[in-house]
Amino acid sequence: MLFADHDEEIAEGLALQEATVADLAAAMTDGRLTAVALAERYLDRIERLDRRGPSLRSVIEVNPDAVEIAARLDAERRERGARGPLHGVPVLLKDNIDTHDRMQTSAGSLALVGEPAPQDATVAALLRRAGAVILGKANLSEWANHRSTHSSSGWSGRGGQCRNPYVLDRNPCGSSSGSAAAVSANLCAVSLGTETDGSIVCPSSASGVAGIKPTVGLVSRAGVVPISHSQDTVGPHGRTVADAAAVLGALAGEDPRDPQTVAGAGQAHGDYTRFLVADGLRGTRIGVARTTGFGRAPKVDAIMEEAIRALRDAGATVVDPADIPTQKELGGENETTVLQFEFKQDLARYLSGRTGVPIRTLADAIEFNRAHAAEELPWFGQERFEQAEATTDLTDPRYLEALAQGRALSRDQGIDAVLAEHRLDALVAPTGGPAWVIDLVDGDRFTTGSSTAAAQAGYPIVTVPAGFSHGLPVGLSFIGRAWSEPTLIRLAYAFERWTRVRRRPQFLPTIELPAGTAG
Repeated sequence: MLFADHDEEIAEGLALQEATVADLAAAMTDGRLTAVALAERYLDRIERLDRRGPSLRSVIEVNPDAVEIAARLDAERRERGARGPLHGVPVLLKDNIDTHDRMQTSAGSLALVGEPAPQDATVAALLRRAGAVILGKANLSEWANHRSTHSSSGWSGRGGQCRNPYVLDRNPCGSSSGSAAAVSANLCAVSLGTETDGSIVCPSSASGVAGIKPTVGLVSRAGVVPISHSQDTVGPHGRTVADAAAVLGALAGEDPRDPQTVAGAGQAHGDYTRFLVADGLRGTRIGVARTTGFGRAPKVDAIMEEAIRALRDAGATVVDPADIPTQKELGGENETTVLQFEFKQDLARYLSGRTGVPIRTLADAIEFNRAHAAEELPWFGQERFEQAEATTDLTDPRYLEALAQGRALSRDQGIDAVLAEHRLDALVAPTGGPAWVIDLVDGDRFTTGSSTAAAQAGYPIVTVPAGFSHGLPVGLSFIGRAWSEPTLIRLAYAFERWTRVRRRPQFLPTIELPAGTAG
């Protein structure tokens, strides 16, 4: 049965569904809309669509103070004006981002349920400073998908299985599953996710939204449940590139709590919307990374060929192929070694700042899961946890060699090499394949992806919807040098404007087989 999801008018001439940050800001500026009314409408949609109705399970918890916060922001707007474009705009945060309020920060795990975080993550504090309303926490792949090699993306012990808003029996990818699915389903205006390797861009692709994975060091990770300080980053999901860019401007910059951002001093921009140029592809040089995600899924390849034609039609010079020379050597044991060593150390550092939760170390988390196996281990195990616990420390030569090799292969010998050789502004590749059927028994079934080179390099990606396969979205990734967010945003925005692929989800229960195909 198809779920009826009708447009809801929230202001004169403005429907809630697909309303952009700019639309919402304009309606609040001219008095047609209040932050309270907006928060209440989104909370109502969460109740009707996420808790009941299609039961997306994309939101793990709503903020009990959201409406009160919105009321204070309405009063401030009347008395002193808006703080900026996010004033009164509702935002969901992935449930691995600390908030010092009445909500949990648990990475989806019961092992972190207890007292709320003692301090906001820097990104949460910056959103509050910008006037955003933190509407709640988004469901995710538990522990950002770093617990098991056989996991189902979007499943967590606290939140259950998040579903894809286009076809409900399909996986939303992860680990920022709920962050992307909720934005796509119009349960919030924008959201934050985190990425170590694919965890912003893959869910964005699967749920048909734009996502920005920033350069490591552009946005603070302080107060975020970690995997790897070498690869972790925080970034936005939006229904449009413009919405995601508006959020990035509020987040980017130096933070003493995260030394990596200090190393990137001077690279941040306070307003990334100024890089939104409608004909921003004209005169650019775009390389097609044929050995990165192509050739594994014919339906994806067909969508990519249409996207490449669109790039040319929009005025870009397309260099095809422009392969990352080291692609076959990326990922694998080098990346796994770095993540396992850093996870154990980085998690211990994070947990040292949490109080009133059941665990203090990774070893504690492993034992907690064993003791609560019915809730935490019903579908898959914790092999990654156990492998990480077996590591030593960050002086181990195995770690240092893997880190050095991964960076050299992905940076100087990889992305930087191909961009320089062909004088390119960016590379393009498929973000991922159409969403697979949810399978809690056997786990995920990825078909393709292109995030690993940028993940190991710590470089940025912007993904944008490129097409549909049997009603399931497929995204195109723009991959660039370190700190090239302005260029990637310009390119992705121009592609988005030229193609206008995004369409809102219909919450189909499954893909219907044609008559006569069963049996």
